[in-house]
Amino acid sequence: MKAQAIAPANLAFIKYWGNANDQLRIPNTGSLSMNLSGFETSTSVTFDQDLTDDEIQIDGEIMLGKAKQRVSVFLDNVRQMANISTKAQVVSNNSFPKGTGIASSASAFAALAVAASTAAGLTLSPQELSQLARLGSGSACRSIPDGFVEWLPGDSHETSYAVSLHAADYWDVVDVVAIVSEEHKKVGSTEGHAMADTSPFYRQRVLAMPDKIAALKKAIEEKDFTTFGEISESETLNMHAIMMTSNPSLLYWAPGTIDLMKQVMQWREEGLESYFSLDAGPNVHILCLGKDASAIEQRVKQSSFVSKVFIAHPANGAHLI
Repeated sequence: MKAQAIAPANLAFIKYWGNANDQLRIPNTGSLSMNLSGFETSTSVTFDQDLTDDEIQIDGEIMLGKAKQRVSVFLDNVRQMANISTKAQVVSNNSFPKGTGIASSASAFAALAVAASTAAGLTLSPQELSQLARLGSGSACRSIPDGFVEWLPGDSHETSYAVSLHAADYWDVVDVVAIVSEEHKKVGSTEGHAMADTSPFYRQRVLAMPDKIAALKKAIEEKDFTTFGEISESETLNMHAIMMTSNPSLLYWAPGTIDLMKQVMQWREEGLESYFSLDAGPNVHILCLGKDASAIEQRVKQSSFVSKVFIAHPANGAHLI
């Protein structure tokens, strides 16, 4: 009863922030994303009759307390589906810093969903895998399908899941990821989602979302990079405005975050088209077309705030190894 899977992190162009149902992680709005090559979690799951408790290891560290409990609760869902009670050993490794706003929980629970369900003897459809992954981390449902992905928010467990809009090779959009901090964020996304509706601007965000999603889907369909970039960058600022005006306020930015955001705007004025995006963390995703990726990378490396630079392309979703 063992299986191993790998799953990518994803970058949301239209962000997920705030739940209609916190327990099931059913969002208030839909979202759009792209899976990222090179930002992956590899997870093996072994159900072993000799174990008296779940054993969770992440990046070589044995998990205890809340971190362990979150994985065990997720495994309970799998055990219930498979009608088993066997405890499991989980060994998970990330190819990138976790807890810094690069959707490590998305890749982690997507890989866990595929590996755990397979090890438990289940044969789940892509839709069912997306639903299962969502129970561990909302954005994990988007790391199940390939390439460019839409999360259909739904209003129940059965209707909230992600689907692939376009294959990974559909469009040469590149994400130049600038690491300005590897410090684990003090307030995780799960806590942040619960605070979203304390912002006085949140209701307007929810009301405007269907039109925004439709406009961005059209830009992707037409490969209109300028419109795509403008919407994505505006959406980043919109989500962070909600975070900053929640109660208590959440400010994920670091000095390097602001520096790079301003640089990207300057590069556009100089004719180098690129747009920034951030999730719930300080690190900056700079979106460009493949022809400009090398020039963007070189400029980012010149920043004194940046410790590492990664280049990510659209990637396939979670799969068994």
